[in-house]
Amino acid sequence: MRPHPSHWRRNEAGARARFGAGLGDCGGNPGAGGAGLVQRGMTTRPVAYTATTRGVRVSVRSFYLEDQSAPERRQYVWAYRVEIANEGAVTVQLRARSWFITDGQGRTQRVHGQGVVGEQPVLEPGENFEYTSGTPLPTPSGFMRGMYHMVEVVSGESFDAAIPAFSLDSPHQSGGVH
Repeated sequence: MRPHPSHWRRNEAGARARFGAGLGDCGGNPGAGGAGLVQRGMTTRPVAYTATTRGVRVSVRSFYLEDQSAPERRQYVWAYRVEIANEGAVTVQLRARSWFITDGQGRTQRVHGQGVVGEQPVLEPGENFEYTSGTPLPTPSGFMRGMYHMVEVVSGESFDAAIPAFSLDSPHQSGGVH
């Protein structure tokens, strides 16, 4: 197994400035930007949501960012931490992503783009890739789901790895949690 490039595991302390300026280059485009994130001020211990497709395990944890949100202006912001692990027997590459972001009123935004955080990682068996990004919503709750468009490197066969649906909850929501 080859060693992980140092940029594959994002520095948790280095991204506060990116998110502090309005989600860095993410601004409503989940998965488009963001490195690691200092996780202070979280309101609850995040739950991990996990899905596995053809040996690619995707785990997501979301974090409500109280200090980035402005409920009086209907602006609520979350970060989410993704781990993509190749538990299969073949080398795969993440080529693109598709996100479906649904706010608390049922409105869904579709976001598609190349790679994640500016990269199209190649994962040999046993390797993983982690990144943090974020999304704003005009409601105090919502959820996200999606897929990573992958390719098996040797065969060239394409497949979609599921990103599990995960909840975006805040202390400002009324009623039940997603």
